[in-house]
Amino acid sequence: MIITAFENLSDKLAGVFKRLRSKGKLSEADVKAAMREVRLALLEADVNYKVAKDFTAGVAEKCIGANVMESLTAAQTVIKIVREELTALMGGEQARLKISAKIPTVIMMCGLQGSGKTTHSAKLAKYLKGQGHRPLLVACDIYRPAAIEQLKVVGKAADTPVFELGTEKPEITAKKAVSHARDYGYDFVILDTAGRLHIDSELMEELKRITKAVEVNDILLVIDSMIGQDAVNVAKAFNDILEIDGVILTKLDGDTRGGAALSVRAVTGKPIMFAGTGEKLDELDEFHPDRMASRILGMGDVLSLIERVESEIDQKKAEETAKRLEANKFDMNDLLSQFQQIKKMGSVKSLLSMIPGMSRQIRDADIDERQILRVEAVIKSMTAKEREKPDIINASRRRRIAAGAGVSVEDVNKLLRQYEQMRKMFRQMNSKGGKRNLMRGMRMPGGPKGFGF
Repeated sequence: MIITAFENLSDKLAGVFKRLRSKGKLSEADVKAAMREVRLALLEADVNYKVAKDFTAGVAEKCIGANVMESLTAAQTVIKIVREELTALMGGEQARLKISAKIPTVIMMCGLQGSGKTTHSAKLAKYLKGQGHRPLLVACDIYRPAAIEQLKVVGKAADTPVFELGTEKPEITAKKAVSHARDYGYDFVILDTAGRLHIDSELMEELKRITKAVEVNDILLVIDSMIGQDAVNVAKAFNDILEIDGVILTKLDGDTRGGAALSVRAVTGKPIMFAGTGEKLDELDEFHPDRMASRILGMGDVLSLIERVESEIDQKKAEETAKRLEANKFDMNDLLSQFQQIKKMGSVKSLLSMIPGMSRQIRDADIDERQILRVEAVIKSMTAKEREKPDIINASRRRRIAAGAGVSVEDVNKLLRQYEQMRKMFRQMNSKGGKRNLMRGMRMPGGPKGFGF
């Protein structure tokens, strides 16, 4: 999930609210001074000037109008109002794709060249497959060298077929693709259209021809959030001509100030539907304005964490592991399985950032994401018998395992000691009264005091 994009903004807002809390009761001057700081923080985060100005003015008006200053919890009330206004600024409620009454539902992806349309077409296809749909990718970019081949490559990675007619006119390709989808039972058609280095009449006319050739249910604009304030200008230009339905913001995991996410909705009136948070095809998140507001304010995102766990954890394996724990049969194979499950959910840092109160703390923590890979390497260097019965691993075996994993003998010793501590904890947990001690001594793998070297 998104960490980097709003890191500086979160820090600045945290400082503002910390100063408010230290005051107890607030005066109108206190609120206005705090809102000036908030406005500066938003501008530094590349939020549109008018958006930042209107936002802080609205918050100040609500705070003063609600007579919160005399309350003993005035600072908390101000934070609550800021959270509500941030949520409204980004759209209020989650925006969803429109589903056509007759198949297929057609989605047209558009944007400037280099914004990530092709990759995010495949990401969207993978997302839809995860929802139980049968998407079809369509190659409508006939200009960029190797564009069709690129779509085939990412389509294969997303396990989604690609329909293409070479250099045939995009509107004809789109029309025949929709007919093909009806014949073969594909319920979603994703049109990967051409981009340009800048907005021009030729690009827009081509997109208009496609919308006339087929009934498009959603026009999604893919915007690179790294271009900062220009992202808002691009969104406005496309919306003025095409009337887009939503936005996919890419690279929100990168070195960006995140202002586009706070400005796009206010400037265009169109919602952000998805956020690209990494290079992998499964790194496409639904955009929830309320959850994003909570994360910006350092309140975590527990709902997204639960959803990620539910979607990535193999329930059957989890039940089998639980039974083995109860029977005191937990071995290195089980430990390896747990680490592999954690890897599927993303980086440890991103998981911790979703826990309320942890977002700022983990920035100063020494979290080495490679620790999980090292632990995996050590366990995989063990024989099947050694994984089942780690007690048989003597000095010579430890040297062999260390050499095979490319780590030191002390690293192997450390893992074995921590594994033994886990076994003792599970035995205590299963003993009478032991369950209340479950959380004692537990650490998130890869964290500052967890498994690792």
